[in-house]
Amino acid sequence: MPRKLTIYPHLSLEELETGYRQAPGAIARTHYQVIWLLSQGKTTAEVAEVTGYGVNWIYEIVRSYNRMGVNGLGDLRRQNRGAKPLLNDVQLAQLCQALQSAQADGGLWNGSKVAAWISELLGRDVSPQGGWDYLKGLEYRIRTPRPHHEEPSLEEQEAWKKKLALQTNQVQQSYPDADVQVWAMDSHRLGLKPVLRKVWVPQGEQPIAPVNWRYKWLWLYGFVHPQSGETYWWILPYVRIDLFNRVLADFAQHFGIGKQKRVILVCDRAGWHTSSQV
Repeated sequence: MPRKLTIYPHLSLEELETGYRQAPGAIARTHYQVIWLLSQGKTTAEVAEVTGYGVNWIYEIVRSYNRMGVNGLGDLRRQNRGAKPLLNDVQLAQLCQALQSAQADGGLWNGSKVAAWISELLGRDVSPQGGWDYLKGLEYRIRTPRPHHEEPSLEEQEAWKKKLALQTNQVQQSYPDADVQVWAMDSHRLGLKPVLRKVWVPQGEQPIAPVNWRYKWLWLYGFVHPQSGETYWWILPYVRIDLFNRVLADFAQHFGIGKQKRVILVCDRAGWHTSSQV
Protein backbone atom coordinates (compact mmCIF):
# COMPACT_ATOMS: atom_id res chain seq x y z
CA MET A 1 0.00 0.00 0.00
CA PRO A 2 1.47 3.44 -0.98
CA ARG A 3 2.70 5.32 2.05
CA LYS A 4 1.38 8.75 2.96
CA LEU A 5 3.69 11.74 3.19
CA THR A 6 3.99 13.84 6.31
CA ILE A 7 2.78 17.40 5.75
CA TYR A 8 3.82 20.07 8.21
CA PRO A 9 0.81 22.14 9.36
CA HIS A 10 1.93 25.51 8.04
CA LEU A 11 -1.62 26.10 6.75
CA SER A 12 -4.97 24.64 7.58
CA LEU A 13 -7.06 22.69 5.06
CA GLU A 14 -9.27 25.75 4.54
CA GLU A 15 -6.26 27.97 3.92
CA LEU A 16 -4.79 25.44 1.48
CA GLU A 17 -8.09 25.26 -0.39
CA THR A 18 -8.29 29.04 -0.51
CA GLY A 19 -4.73 29.18 -1.82
CA TYR A 20 -5.60 26.61 -4.47
CA ARG A 21 -8.69 28.56 -5.57
CA GLN A 22 -7.00 31.96 -5.59
CA ALA A 23 -3.42 31.19 -6.67
CA PRO A 24 -2.27 33.72 -9.32
CA GLY A 25 -0.54 31.18 -11.58
CA ALA A 26 -1.05 27.62 -12.80
CA ILE A 27 2.14 26.34 -11.12
CA ALA A 28 1.29 27.81 -7.73
CA ARG A 29 -2.30 26.59 -8.03
CA THR A 30 -1.19 23.00 -8.70
CA HIS A 31 1.34 23.10 -5.84
CA TYR A 32 -1.38 24.22 -3.45
CA GLN A 33 -3.59 21.42 -4.80
CA VAL A 34 -0.87 18.82 -4.16
CA ILE A 35 -0.42 19.88 -0.52
CA TRP A 36 -4.16 20.26 -0.01
CA LEU A 37 -4.92 16.75 -1.30
CA LEU A 38 -2.08 15.17 0.66
CA SER A 39 -3.26 16.96 3.82
CA GLN A 40 -6.67 15.32 3.29
CA GLY A 41 -4.99 11.90 3.47
CA LYS A 42 -4.65 11.20 -0.26
CA THR A 43 -1.75 9.02 -1.34
CA THR A 44 0.98 10.20 -3.66
CA ALA A 45 -0.35 7.89 -6.38
CA GLU A 46 -3.82 9.43 -6.11
CA VAL A 47 -2.42 12.94 -6.14
CA ALA A 48 -0.24 12.11 -9.12
CA GLU A 49 -3.29 10.84 -11.04
CA VAL A 50 -5.27 14.01 -10.29
CA THR A 51 -2.55 16.58 -10.90
CA GLY A 52 -0.53 14.84 -13.63
CA TYR A 53 2.68 15.34 -11.62
CA GLY A 54 5.15 12.50 -11.17
CA VAL A 55 5.66 10.99 -7.75
CA ASN A 56 9.23 12.22 -7.49
CA TRP A 57 8.16 15.75 -8.25
CA ILE A 58 5.40 15.54 -5.63
CA TYR A 59 8.08 14.59 -3.09
CA GLU A 60 10.05 17.69 -4.05
CA ILE A 61 6.99 19.92 -3.58
CA VAL A 62 6.34 18.42 -0.14
CA ARG A 63 9.96 18.87 0.93
CA SER A 64 9.90 22.48 -0.24
CA TYR A 65 6.62 23.19 1.58
CA ASN A 66 7.75 21.49 4.81
CA ARG A 67 10.97 23.49 4.78
CA MET A 68 9.71 26.95 3.72
CA GLY A 69 5.95 26.89 4.10
CA VAL A 70 3.98 29.02 1.60
CA ASN A 71 7.24 30.48 0.27
CA GLY A 72 8.13 27.03 -1.01
CA LEU A 73 5.11 26.84 -3.34
CA GLY A 74 4.87 28.16 -6.86
CA ASP A 75 7.56 28.83 -9.45
CA LEU A 76 10.67 29.36 -7.33
CA ARG A 77 12.62 30.46 -10.37
CA ARG A 78 11.32 33.95 -9.71
CA GLN A 79 13.71 34.05 -6.76
CA ASN A 80 16.73 33.39 -8.97
CA ARG A 81 18.87 36.50 -9.13
CA GLY A 82 20.53 35.35 -12.34
CA ALA A 83 24.19 35.32 -13.18
CA LYS A 84 26.41 38.11 -11.91
CA PRO A 85 26.91 40.71 -14.69
CA LEU A 86 30.32 40.93 -16.30
CA LEU A 87 30.66 44.66 -15.55
CA ASN A 88 29.86 46.49 -12.35
CA ASP A 89 28.40 50.00 -12.36
CA VAL A 90 31.79 51.72 -12.58
CA GLN A 91 32.99 49.49 -15.42
CA LEU A 92 29.70 49.96 -17.27
CA ALA A 93 30.16 53.74 -17.02
CA GLN A 94 33.67 53.32 -18.43
CA LEU A 95 32.24 51.35 -21.36
CA CYS A 96 29.65 54.09 -22.05
CA GLN A 97 32.43 56.66 -22.09
CA ALA A 98 34.57 54.52 -24.40
CA LEU A 99 31.68 54.15 -26.85
CA GLN A 100 31.49 57.93 -27.17
CA SER A 101 35.06 58.09 -28.49
CA ALA A 102 36.60 56.76 -31.69
CA GLN A 103 38.14 53.31 -31.85
CA ALA A 104 41.92 53.08 -31.46
CA ASP A 105 42.19 51.71 -35.01
CA GLY A 106 40.05 54.52 -36.40
CA GLY A 107 37.15 52.19 -37.14
CA LEU A 108 33.64 51.99 -35.71
CA TRP A 109 32.33 50.06 -32.72
CA ASN A 110 30.69 46.65 -33.13
CA GLY A 111 29.99 43.62 -30.94
CA SER A 112 33.43 42.09 -31.46
CA LYS A 113 35.24 45.31 -30.58
CA VAL A 114 33.15 45.83 -27.46
CA ALA A 115 33.89 42.24 -26.44
CA ALA A 116 37.63 42.86 -26.98
CA TRP A 117 37.41 46.04 -24.87
CA ILE A 118 35.70 44.15 -22.03
CA SER A 119 38.23 41.30 -22.32
CA GLU A 120 41.10 43.75 -21.89
CA LEU A 121 39.37 45.41 -18.93
CA LEU A 122 38.57 42.17 -17.12
CA GLY A 123 41.64 40.17 -18.15
CA ARG A 124 39.50 37.30 -19.45
CA ASP A 125 38.03 36.22 -22.77
CA VAL A 126 34.58 37.55 -23.65
CA SER A 127 32.71 36.28 -26.70
CA PRO A 128 31.50 38.66 -29.44
CA GLN A 129 27.96 37.80 -28.33
CA GLY A 130 28.77 39.35 -24.95
CA GLY A 131 29.73 42.61 -26.66
CA TRP A 132 26.53 42.50 -28.71
CA ASP A 133 24.48 41.95 -25.54
CA TYR A 134 26.00 45.01 -23.89
CA LEU A 135 25.33 47.17 -26.95
CA LYS A 136 21.71 46.06 -26.94
CA GLY A 137 21.47 46.58 -23.18
CA LEU A 138 22.72 50.15 -23.58
CA GLU A 139 19.96 50.69 -26.20
CA TYR A 140 22.38 51.04 -29.10
CA ARG A 141 21.06 50.08 -32.52
CA ILE A 142 22.49 49.48 -35.98
CA ARG A 143 22.34 52.46 -38.36
CA THR A 144 23.97 53.09 -41.73
CA PRO A 145 26.54 55.92 -41.43
CA ARG A 146 26.05 59.12 -43.42
CA PRO A 147 29.21 59.74 -45.53
CA HIS A 148 31.29 62.74 -44.58
CA HIS A 149 34.31 64.01 -46.49
CA GLU A 150 37.10 65.19 -44.24
CA GLU A 151 38.12 68.81 -44.81
CA PRO A 152 41.40 70.59 -44.02
CA SER A 153 41.60 72.74 -40.94
CA LEU A 154 40.76 76.46 -41.05
CA GLU A 155 44.47 77.27 -40.75
CA GLU A 156 45.29 75.12 -43.77
CA GLN A 157 42.47 76.71 -45.77
CA GLU A 158 43.67 80.24 -44.97
CA ALA A 159 47.26 79.34 -45.88
CA TRP A 160 46.07 77.92 -49.22
CA LYS A 161 44.05 81.08 -49.97
CA LYS A 162 47.08 83.29 -49.30
CA LYS A 163 49.23 81.13 -51.56
CA LEU A 164 46.66 81.28 -54.36
CA ALA A 165 46.37 85.07 -54.05
CA LEU A 166 50.17 85.40 -54.24
CA GLN A 167 50.33 83.23 -57.38
CA THR A 168 47.51 85.25 -58.98
CA ASN A 169 49.37 88.52 -58.31
CA GLN A 170 52.56 87.08 -59.81
CA VAL A 171 50.76 86.07 -63.01
CA GLN A 172 49.08 89.49 -63.22
CA GLN A 173 52.47 91.22 -62.87
CA SER A 174 53.92 88.98 -65.60
CA TYR A 175 50.96 89.76 -67.91
CA PRO A 176 49.81 93.27 -66.88
CA ASP A 177 47.49 93.68 -69.89
CA ALA A 178 45.87 90.24 -69.59
CA ASP A 179 42.61 89.27 -67.94
CA VAL A 180 43.73 86.80 -65.23
CA GLN A 181 41.06 84.38 -64.01
CA VAL A 182 41.08 81.57 -61.46
CA TRP A 183 39.28 78.35 -62.40
CA ALA A 184 38.94 75.11 -60.46
CA MET A 185 38.90 71.65 -62.00
CA ASP A 186 38.12 68.20 -60.66
CA SER A 187 36.92 64.86 -61.96
CA HIS A 188 34.24 62.48 -60.80
CA ARG A 189 33.31 58.98 -61.86
CA LEU A 190 29.67 58.41 -62.71
CA GLY A 191 27.94 55.24 -61.51
CA LEU A 192 28.99 55.77 -57.91
CA LYS A 193 27.91 52.90 -55.62
CA PRO A 194 29.51 53.18 -52.17
CA VAL A 195 29.08 50.36 -49.66
CA LEU A 196 28.21 51.48 -46.13
CA ARG A 197 27.82 48.89 -43.39
CA LYS A 198 25.60 49.33 -40.36
CA VAL A 199 27.16 50.23 -37.01
CA TRP A 200 26.00 50.48 -33.39
CA VAL A 201 25.03 53.95 -32.13
CA PRO A 202 22.88 55.28 -29.26
CA GLN A 203 19.16 55.61 -29.87
CA GLY A 204 18.37 58.80 -31.79
CA GLU A 205 21.87 59.47 -33.15
CA GLN A 206 22.92 59.41 -36.82
CA PRO A 207 26.44 58.01 -37.38
CA ILE A 208 28.91 59.69 -39.73
CA ALA A 209 31.77 57.78 -41.35
CA PRO A 210 34.53 58.85 -43.78
CA VAL A 211 34.01 56.94 -47.02
CA ASN A 212 36.53 55.63 -49.52
CA TRP A 213 34.40 55.61 -52.66
CA ARG A 214 34.60 52.56 -54.92
CA TYR A 215 33.05 53.00 -58.37
CA LYS A 216 33.47 52.58 -62.15
CA TRP A 217 32.02 53.57 -65.54
CA LEU A 218 32.40 57.12 -67.01
CA TRP A 219 34.45 60.09 -65.82
CA LEU A 220 33.19 63.66 -65.62
CA TYR A 221 35.89 66.34 -66.20
CA GLY A 222 34.41 69.48 -64.63
CA PHE A 223 35.70 73.08 -64.67
CA VAL A 224 34.12 75.98 -62.78
CA HIS A 225 34.81 79.71 -62.53
CA PRO A 226 33.97 80.48 -58.85
CA GLN A 227 33.38 84.21 -59.37
CA SER A 228 30.83 83.88 -62.17
CA GLY A 229 29.65 80.30 -61.71
CA GLU A 230 30.40 79.53 -65.36
CA THR A 231 31.13 75.85 -66.02
CA TYR A 232 32.76 73.69 -68.66
CA TRP A 233 32.79 69.91 -68.72
CA TRP A 234 33.52 66.73 -70.63
CA ILE A 235 32.42 63.11 -70.10
CA LEU A 236 35.11 60.58 -71.03
CA PRO A 237 35.66 56.86 -70.41
CA TYR A 238 39.06 57.21 -68.70
CA VAL A 239 41.34 59.58 -66.79
CA ARG A 240 44.71 59.83 -68.56
CA ILE A 241 47.29 62.54 -69.25
CA ASP A 242 46.68 62.44 -73.01
CA LEU A 243 42.90 62.83 -72.56
CA PHE A 244 43.44 65.63 -70.05
CA ASN A 245 45.68 67.41 -72.56
CA ARG A 246 42.93 67.26 -75.18
CA VAL A 247 40.39 68.64 -72.71
CA LEU A 248 42.78 71.46 -71.74
CA ALA A 249 43.36 72.32 -75.39
CA ASP A 250 39.62 72.52 -76.03
CA PHE A 251 39.15 74.51 -72.82
CA ALA A 252 41.79 77.05 -73.94
CA GLN A 253 40.27 77.34 -77.42
CA HIS A 254 36.70 77.61 -76.08
CA PHE A 255 37.52 80.52 -73.75
CA GLY A 256 40.13 82.19 -75.95
CA ILE A 257 43.02 81.77 -73.53
CA GLY A 258 46.20 83.45 -74.77
CA LYS A 259 48.22 86.62 -74.23
CA GLN A 260 45.13 88.67 -73.46
CA LYS A 261 43.57 86.11 -71.16
CA ARG A 262 45.39 83.95 -68.63
CA VAL A 263 43.88 81.24 -66.42
CA ILE A 264 45.17 79.81 -63.17
CA LEU A 265 43.68 76.31 -62.99
CA VAL A 266 43.38 74.80 -59.50
CA CYS A 267 43.56 70.98 -59.55
CA ASP A 268 44.17 68.27 -57.02
CA ARG A 269 47.35 66.19 -56.97
CA ALA A 270 46.15 63.32 -59.16
CA GLY A 271 48.98 61.89 -61.24
CA TRP A 272 47.14 62.28 -64.52
CA HIS A 273 46.91 66.05 -63.95
CA THR A 274 50.65 66.23 -64.73
CA SER A 275 50.61 67.68 -68.23
CA SER A 276 52.79 69.92 -70.42
CA GLN A 277 49.76 72.14 -71.01
CA VAL A 278 48.95 72.91 -67.37
